[in-house]
Amino acid sequence: MQWNAIYGQDKAKQGLLNYYQSEHLPHAIMILGKEGTGGLPLALAFARYLLCEDKAADGTACGSCAACLKTENLVHPDLHLTFPSVALKAGEKAMSKNNLADFRKFVQENPYGSVFDWLQFVGATSNQKGNIPAEECRQMIETLSLKASEGAYKIQVIWRPEYLGKEGNILLKLIEEPPANTIFLLVAESTEGVLDTILSRTQLVRLQPLGAAAVQSILMQHYNISERDAAQAAQIAEGNVAQGLGVLQQSEKDLLELLKQWFNGVFTFNGLLVGKWVEQMDKTSKVQQKNFLLFAQQLLSHAFRIQLIPGYQPPLPQDELQFVQRLSIRNFSADTISRMDEAISKAVYHIERNANAKIVLLHLSVSLQYILKGTTLKAL
Repeated sequence: MQWNAIYGQDKAKQGLLNYYQSEHLPHAIMILGKEGTGGLPLALAFARYLLCEDKAADGTACGSCAACLKTENLVHPDLHLTFPSVALKAGEKAMSKNNLADFRKFVQENPYGSVFDWLQFVGATSNQKGNIPAEECRQMIETLSLKASEGAYKIQVIWRPEYLGKEGNILLKLIEEPPANTIFLLVAESTEGVLDTILSRTQLVRLQPLGAAAVQSILMQHYNISERDAAQAAQIAEGNVAQGLGVLQQSEKDLLELLKQWFNGVFTFNGLLVGKWVEQMDKTSKVQQKNFLLFAQQLLSHAFRIQLIPGYQPPLPQDELQFVQRLSIRNFSADTISRMDEAISKAVYHIERNANAKIVLLHLSVSLQYILKGTTLKAL
């Protein structure tokens, strides 16, 4: 993972570089950020930089030295990976070394994936939640006691230390007083699941929530998603690249075209068009219905910002930009936008709880028409 390919985390990247350039690099760093914000890619990019034989001051690894090539493929002998594992074969232990080949492939294909994605990737059963056992902690101690094979550092990446449990206490002395030039990079999503004894021994680097533009760039650059599809997914990904990928996997239709059909029926008070749209949406999955409504909320929000902020340009594909610009000409009041947003949120709530989609979407459509008239439809 290249340093300049980590989008939306400039503050965290600069913090890591400052540590290195100060010549007081902490021996244990915890990169903390919500799912899908890039903790693991950032840790691996920093590890690559540390191990690079011809690094630049701006955080760029050369990309061509032997260390870079090995780190890119996660096979550098001084880069050690620990992650939640499951026993895939009878008699096999849930150890990272037994899942390592699969994990390398997973990271290459889905660097922003979640633990759930990882466990699905290896075919874990619903009862296998992943674990970092005591035996693996002892193996870390043994491995890191050895001298570096090739690099200036020995780097231990622990993806999701929340899965260590109380067994993590085995590592306390190692983390507090590691062998020379040994660096721990722990990647967590929440401090609540991490032992306080481990947390207190690390320097915290916090990740920022990703904006839609950063999610779009990641989807395009890392996952080869088209600009159009990436932009739509980014609008409803809530800063989570993994969620954006889930949106793309569930989407079967162009969300903008569906939105045009719906708003055309709602704004012209055309019951036939609304009914046709409801029938069409009723045939899609609950996930698709939810994603569509979140997409509608985002475009309404952009339209309102155009009304309020002179020169505001939403980071949208051209056709979506033109759509929200036309929408903004309607000059919705703040109260109208607020009520429309609340109505859509209520519909999302009911769909998530498996209410009858046809009833929910029809009620929502009529509710929006009442809101446009300045009146209120009885609650569902």
